[in-house]
This record gives sequence, structure tokens and C-alpha cells, in this order.
Amino acid sequence: MDETSKERPTIGITMGDPAGIGAEVIVKALARPELRAAARYVIFGLNELLTYAADHAEIDSFWVRDHHENVHRYGYDCVVLDYDELALPSPTEAGASKAGGIASMTFCTDAIEAIKAKKIDAIVTAPISKESWALAGYHFPGHTELLAKNFRAKRVAMLFVAPQIKVVLATIHEQLFEIRHGFTIGRVFTPIDLADQALREWFGVAKPKIGVCGLNPHAGEAGRFGDEEKRIIRPAILMATEAGIDVEGPFPADTLFIAANRRKYDCIVAMYHDQGLIPVKMLAFNEAVNVTLGLPIIRTSPDHGTAFDIAHRNRADEGSMAAAIKLAVELVGRKQAAKPQPPAGGKEP
Repeated sequence: MDETSKERPTIGITMGDPAGIGAEVIVKALARPELRAAARYVIFGLNELLTYAADHAEIDSFWVRDHHENVHRYGYDCVVLDYDELALPSPTEAGASKAGGIASMTFCTDAIEAIKAKKIDAIVTAPISKESWALAGYHFPGHTELLAKNFRAKRVAMLFVAPQIKVVLATIHEQLFEIRHGFTIGRVFTPIDLADQALREWFGVAKPKIGVCGLNPHAGEAGRFGDEEKRIIRPAILMATEAGIDVEGPFPADTLFIAANRRKYDCIVAMYHDQGLIPVKMLAFNEAVNVTLGLPIIRTSPDHGTAFDIAHRNRADEGSMAAAIKLAVELVGRKQAAKPQPPAGGKEP
């Protein structure tokens, strides 16, 4: 088999916290024939846990095992890069741990190095435990911040994509009462700008229309319930409008997510994590995908967490992971199609 073949993109998948549902949702998602036909896959994880998940789900193993130090471009449909030197939690063990933090961080950093070296074309991340990372001495609030640092990205945003809705966040993993201390015009302008670019370049929306939530109840109601709308959000919207972006708001968040408005806007900007994630998960818990905007690479992930309480019991739904993998494949295809092509029959000038 030709190991240098690039007919299909190669998607790197990190297994996440070993005590979580990462192994299970990866195996179940990649058991879908349409996903395996669409790309090649390199899984950064623990072969023993992936095998256990496959056996529990009565799925025949469909991958080739290699050691993680040997990572390269493979011609196989699916390769598991095994970290057999790492501590392996018991299949019945649940919860955050230092070992889980070390393992999940190692998977992530190795995938980052692999994509920098062009050995994979995109990264899909299974859920990590922020508590496990902290126990292991890592102080990143999540994948987004880790990726931003590694790629020196000055502006990033979390975009959640579902069939019914797209939502981008102005602030990410921050304490609710601390948001006010870093809530600036730039924090609101950035997700508007990055979402407009992504909608055009990745999702084929020629003229995106974006709606923006207010921060306060009733979007402040003319300053009666807070002045952030007037001081921060409106100037950010004006800045975006002057940059040629079709954006409106701020609107009360309790009505902006109703069906009529979801049809009106291609994307909605939420001011903080739960303001945006509650409607996303109510509408599409097993379909939504998290996409990191502002990076030079494509990274997607499911929109759920480690689910320690149901891990290793064959109870996890793989829908969001399958959607994350599918979207990563699609985005790689669009990115490659957008590259300038050399003249037919000749070399690049």
C-alpha cells in the first residue's frame, strides 16, 4: 500500500482523558463506513482502551497499531498511535486524575506537533478534564487556549456548529463575575469578525448576516440594567459594520435564539459561555461541533465533556464526535480547494 498517498485527508484524533468517553465515541464514530471512506485517521491514544471500547460495543477492530514515536503519513485507513508507556486507568475507574491529565495533554501536544510537521491535515479532540489538567500541573482552561498558545494566535474564538444554529462566543472559559474585568470592544468585535470570515471561507455563505446578544437582561434596556451594551457592544458592532460586516444588535438573548431569528441570522454572537451553549445543547446536543476560529489549522471537537459517570459502559452517544470528524474532513476539503492551483501541465511560477 502506498504510504505517501494523499487522495484523502488525514485527520488526527486525540483520545482525551482516558477515564472519559473519548475512546468509546471515537471507536463508534469511526465504525461508520461513510466516515472511514472519507478520510484516513491517526488516533493519538491508548490502544488497550480503544480495543476495550470496541469489544464492549461488539465492533471489530479496524485499525493498525503503531507506536506514537513513529508518527508519519500513513497509507492505512486508520492507525492508532499507542502510548503504552503511560499509566492506564482501570475501565471501571472514573473521575479526574493526574495520570489522566498527563495522558490527555500528551495526546494533544503530539497532535499539534504532527500537524505542524504536516503529518496530519486537521485535529479532532475528544473531551479532556480541566480538573485532570490542573492536577497534572497544566494551567490551560481548555483546548482553545492551549492551541492559541502553540500557534501564537492573537485572536481565537469558539464557534459551535449545528444543523439548526451557529453560535460564536465573545468570552470562553471565564468565571461569570470576572467577565466584566476583561470585557472590551475588541472582545466583542473579534468573534464577529472571525465568524464572518469563517462563514464566507468555510461554510460558503456569500453574504453572512450576524446577530449579536446583549450582555444584560433586556440588552440593558437603555441602561436601566447595565451600560455594557452602550459602552462596549454597540461600538464593536459599529466597528464591524464599518469593516463591511452585516451585523445587527445587541438584542435580548432570551429572544434572539427563537426559531424565527435563527432563520434570519447565519450566526449568533453570545457574550459568555452558557448564554450561547444552553441553546446549542438544547437544540443539538448530539450533533453540535466546536470549531476553533483564528488558528492556522483546522480543529474541531464534540460539544460535550468527558462524561466520567457513564465512561467504559457502552452508553455514550457518538453523534457529536461523528459530526466533528465529518466537519473536519469537509473543512480540509474546502481549504485545499481554495488553495491556488499550479498551471495545468506545468510547475508553479
